[in-house]
Amino acid sequence: METPNIIKNQSAIVHPEQKRRKKLTQDHVLAISFLLPSIILIAIFVYGFIGWTGYVSLSNWNTLVPDFSFAGLKNYLYLFNDYRFQADVRNTVVFTVLFIGLVLLMGLVLSIFLDQKIRGESIFRNIFFFPMALSFVVTGVVWQWILNPSTGVNLFLKKFGIEPLWYTDTNILAGFKLGHIEVGVPVAILAVVIAAVWQMTGFSVAMYLAGLRGIPDELKEAARMDGATEFQVYRKVIIPLLRPITISVVIIMAHISLKIFDLIFAMTGPGANYVTDVPGVYMFETTFRGNYYANGAAIAIMMLLSVAIFIVPYLIMSRRGD
Repeated sequence: METPNIIKNQSAIVHPEQKRRKKLTQDHVLAISFLLPSIILIAIFVYGFIGWTGYVSLSNWNTLVPDFSFAGLKNYLYLFNDYRFQADVRNTVVFTVLFIGLVLLMGLVLSIFLDQKIRGESIFRNIFFFPMALSFVVTGVVWQWILNPSTGVNLFLKKFGIEPLWYTDTNILAGFKLGHIEVGVPVAILAVVIAAVWQMTGFSVAMYLAGLRGIPDELKEAARMDGATEFQVYRKVIIPLLRPITISVVIIMAHISLKIFDLIFAMTGPGANYVTDVPGVYMFETTFRGNYYANGAAIAIMMLLSVAIFIVPYLIMSRRGD
């Protein structure tokens, strides 16, 4: 007597293969029609140009006349033995570490300050967020004036007997010889870090403030009732909960710092002895001023790979989290 019910239940089962055979609805066709132009444009003008850049980097096109004969890894080997590129790698590492560290620290401290429900909070928020409305070119020009060794802030510091050279200083702190360059912290890059941190701290403040406002007050009160001091509440409860925001800020700031160009180009340029040079500036001058297109393409590919080292693991982790 139960056989008909079993047959009905079996007929109600929809196998995955049958799901795949469903016909496209009108909504599906409409959605694909809207997305297809964007997909084609991205395929051509993003991934297509990346592929073209990689192809040029393996060629001998280092004159005005195109030469696409295969050069192998010659252009990359030239870069790794080049004094300027080695200096660029040093400067980028120093800039990235200081930039990310200060943006995280200042963003966290200022967001905790704003989270205290202080008077005039909206005024302080506007002050902290205002630099983000400027472009890096404007920031570079403004800070070039402010940190000019002959004028700017030095006019005030002279009263205390302090006259830093800022972005014109060629000294390397804690330097030691490695390869063709002196590895250490270029003093001049610190001026660029100050300008970059001033502009991007507002982003970190906004992210952390949103995270702080999203933490339930019950968690904080429970920690206080268990005897935790205010410092322990932040160190053991609040800051660990802000970890996803911290990771996001690190990834975004790393992406900005590794491909930085406009701020340094407007503020300092390569600098004396390349103390403020970065791959973006080197690529621009090599490609569009020196007409070494294959070498410039190789620099661009190295920049892409350096950004991918940060972005790809983050995307994989986010996908697994979802």
